[in-house]
Amino acid sequence: MKTITVREGKERSLQRRHPWVFEGSIASGKADLGETVRVQTHDGRFLAWAACSPHSQIRVRAWSFDETERIDSAFFLRRIEQAIAIRARLPIASDGVRLVHGEADGLPGLIVDRYGDTLSAQFLSAGAERWKATIADHLLKATGLTRLYERSDATSRELEGLPPATGWLRGDGPTEVTIREHGWQLSLDVAEGHKTGYYLDQRDSRKLFADTVRHFGLQRVLNCYSYTGGFSVAAFAGGAAQVASVDSSGPALERARAHVLRNGFDDAAHETLDADVNQTLRAMLQEGRRFDAIVLDPPKFAPTVSHAERAARAYKDINRLALMLLEPGGVLFTFSCSGGISPDLFHKIVAGAGLDAQVDGLVYARTGAAPDHPMTITFPEGDYLKGLVIIKRQAPR
Repeated sequence: MKTITVREGKERSLQRRHPWVFEGSIASGKADLGETVRVQTHDGRFLAWAACSPHSQIRVRAWSFDETERIDSAFFLRRIEQAIAIRARLPIASDGVRLVHGEADGLPGLIVDRYGDTLSAQFLSAGAERWKATIADHLLKATGLTRLYERSDATSRELEGLPPATGWLRGDGPTEVTIREHGWQLSLDVAEGHKTGYYLDQRDSRKLFADTVRHFGLQRVLNCYSYTGGFSVAAFAGGAAQVASVDSSGPALERARAHVLRNGFDDAAHETLDADVNQTLRAMLQEGRRFDAIVLDPPKFAPTVSHAERAARAYKDINRLALMLLEPGGVLFTFSCSGGISPDLFHKIVAGAGLDAQVDGLVYARTGAAPDHPMTITFPEGDYLKGLVIIKRQAPR
């Protein structure tokens, strides 16, 4: 067993069960891509069993902090079964479920979603890649399913020194899948959809949006970065009369149209705009259009803290425009999935947007990822998705 020794004073994060060790914290030791190593203090005390990522700034990702535990096939089966057992206890109103959520489930770099009878997985770390075949077999054993599609095409693979990989790992057949969410029918393609195929993390926020539209009687809805129209379906389910979906992907908008029709809503009441969101918001403002509810669910503007300043300007601009487009008493659902933007910073950005728009807002709710996308008390980096629900009112003069 190869050994990685951390610098004196750099052992505290592992002692607090944080799973990452950065390159600059390592005093000595090296290993092959994904190889299991013993991580120890400068004076030889055990810290963790971990996977080595020799090409990444995150040089070590911990599998276990128990010196008596073996990192073998049985270990991965236990961790997978534990993760699935937790989801079985959650009140999830969908057959689309996040089964394994990386570090939060003690499996750094492994993401697994279940869409009906199909699993879709991402192997994003060197350790997960090394154990891929074992993990694939255990996922089928633990779920009783026969189909597992790989979507290891995220850019983070490059940082691990790994090439992209996609395709059927186990089983085969059509990649188009239909799931039910809160009674709605939604389709996705595990081969072509974003991430593993769909954004399951916004499941609860979509339901909250439907309930808010219904409760406040919101009629005119604008869904920005709409992707395949999950929030648009939610708006119609809540009783909205008119919904506009804006996205820069024509195929995503086609699926959004299909979702509206499949769930029994009027396609004539659904406007789709294949366009840049920022430019569209500006044009709508000039045209004098106004909305009762707006959703801003943009892609990741700041993957790391180093991108936060530039991302903050982009978030502020779209939120300023959205607040100006809202009618007084209207509701804004605004989100950031950027790990480099903390909840406090996001709140400050939206507050600054309100000042620039000369409007005030009441924070009606704070939202995050659905509970099958957990974070742990020792790994705050897992808190990537944050949202604010704001009721607009004119700023006092």
